[in-house]
Amino acid sequence: MALELDDLRAAVAAGVLSEPQAARLIVLGQSRAGQRAGMALDDEPFELFRGFAEIFVSVGIVLLFSGIMVFAGILDTASLPAVAAALAWVFGIYFIRKRRMALPSIVLTIAYALGAGGMLWLILDLQPERLPEGRGTLVLFCLMGLAGLAVWYRAFKVPFTMLLAGVMGAALVYLLVDAVRPYNDLRGLEHLFDLRSGSGLAIATLIFGLIAFAAGLLFDMRDPHRLGRWSASGFWLHILAAPALVNTIALTAYNTGGLAGNLWLAVALVAVSVLALVIDRRSFLTAGFGYVGVLVAWAIQAGDNAGSFALLLLILGAFLTFMGTFWTQMRARLMRALPEFPGKRSLPPYTEF
Repeated sequence: MALELDDLRAAVAAGVLSEPQAARLIVLGQSRAGQRAGMALDDEPFELFRGFAEIFVSVGIVLLFSGIMVFAGILDTASLPAVAAALAWVFGIYFIRKRRMALPSIVLTIAYALGAGGMLWLILDLQPERLPEGRGTLVLFCLMGLAGLAVWYRAFKVPFTMLLAGVMGAALVYLLVDAVRPYNDLRGLEHLFDLRSGSGLAIATLIFGLIAFAAGLLFDMRDPHRLGRWSASGFWLHILAAPALVNTIALTAYNTGGLAGNLWLAVALVAVSVLALVIDRRSFLTAGFGYVGVLVAWAIQAGDNAGSFALLLLILGAFLTFMGTFWTQMRARLMRALPEFPGKRSLPPYTEF
């Protein structure tokens, strides 16, 4: 629920907020709204680096930590992963907190994750020959890894941390599902992500996709104008959730076979497209783009000749260009047509056309 000016006045009258606090909130809200209004209508903010200086620093950090790893191999010591994690933390204080550099923050997050992960691996004594029977230890490794990444995220607020946390969370989900339904009972590769076959891997992928999607949506709803770290964190979670959900659902529909399979695939892709528009995340539609190609190829009866392949490329290119060009207009019309539902006002604003 969005707070209005009358709500702030009531909070001041009730003694919940002081007048200076209310004034600062009003200024902050107007600033965020103005910044969002100044963005391009179809903009979905994403920032990897801000200039060549960040690339320069990042290359230096990569070389430095690569040297540490080489020394770890030469000296055969178990302490260097911990040193790498500690050094990443020290560097983070300067390059992330003080300089607020985007690309070095990603590099340092990876360095910290590798260092901390290597340290945990050695502490838990996870030897390759013990891994098949060591599911419990691997679960513990994943839980401790998630805790370590949570500490890093709390300290430095680096959105990219969510990608690594998501990967670790996926491993945890797969391990837990494998304990109930082992993956070695599959009848073939075509059943890996087919829910109808009862594949444990498909079930785990679906569960992980739903969890990552829910977490990403919660981050997005905390920053509907997409100006801060919350929506940037949600972006990385959606990057993981999209292929997990779309591939599992679309492949299950397609494996039904024949006309029914292609019709179910079309229904699934329409549902994915609507979802992508509602939450204003193109990653979901991108994840299903390969299945759009399968569907178009079936519809035009594409064969092995060059003409069919060219026609397929033209249709796919036209579809992708159309969606990219009119994304904002389609989303605005869709959001106006949808009735009120929980969380609708916490989603990114849409322009009236």
